[in-house]
Amino acid sequence: MTSETARLFRSLHVPSNPLVLANAWDVASARLVEDAGAAAIATTSAGVAWSLGAPDGDRLGRELAVDLIARIARVTTVPVTADIEGGYADTPGGVTEIVAAVVAAGAVGINIEDGPRPPEEVVPRIAAARAASDEVFVNARIDTFLRGLGGVPETLERAAAYLAAGADGIFVPGATDPAVIAALVEGIDAPVNVMAHPGAPSVKELAGLGVARVSVGSSISQAAYAVVRESARELFSAGTYSRLEDSVDYVTLNDLLTSRI
Repeated sequence: MTSETARLFRSLHVPSNPLVLANAWDVASARLVEDAGAAAIATTSAGVAWSLGAPDGDRLGRELAVDLIARIARVTTVPVTADIEGGYADTPGGVTEIVAAVVAAGAVGINIEDGPRPPEEVVPRIAAARAASDEVFVNARIDTFLRGLGGVPETLERAAAYLAAGADGIFVPGATDPAVIAALVEGIDAPVNVMAHPGAPSVKELAGLGVARVSVGSSISQAAYAVVRESARELFSAGTYSRLEDSVDYVTLNDLLTSRI
């Protein structure tokens, strides 16, 4: 990570002109996302875990996670932010270690989530992430809406505590109602990140609500795996190949990776 890249990434979080992230899960998907015009690359913890043979939910070893981040950072020219789930560690000290390793691997941002942990256990973990680097953008994920743990008041309370602990931005997946998003933007004194998916407001609508960052989580990787499943089913049942008609051209994909060796 360079200071210049870290400052650039931070500057991309603009309310009403949000940073849009098409989350990648391996080197090839990261290069495709960059080639499509991404201002930054974000990883999806679920997609990364699945691609490396592990389930999502803090089950992926930190060495595998850091290695993947390093591989992506080496072949992309835009800022990289890494989803590190709950921190891949049992203690705050372990969180500091993993964040330092992620930064050394080339990332300028991280996502760290509270998940099932109560806020009083999460605050020290965010502080530990902050202690690893003054420059890394710490995006604190609040799972109140995703897990049905509370509404706007609970989310705002957690956001204030996480920001006080050193977070730079607040990510609230599961919040898709425009009125709810507007209340979060109004009540959180930091860039607000929401997760988009089919049925959620468009990027333009989210920008109008003051959102500063829009990401899609594991959705693109899930769509890619759907192609694998349906192509295999078609091949084994009908013996045809129609699901393969929209594939990325071999030469295009090969060149995207060859150009960065």
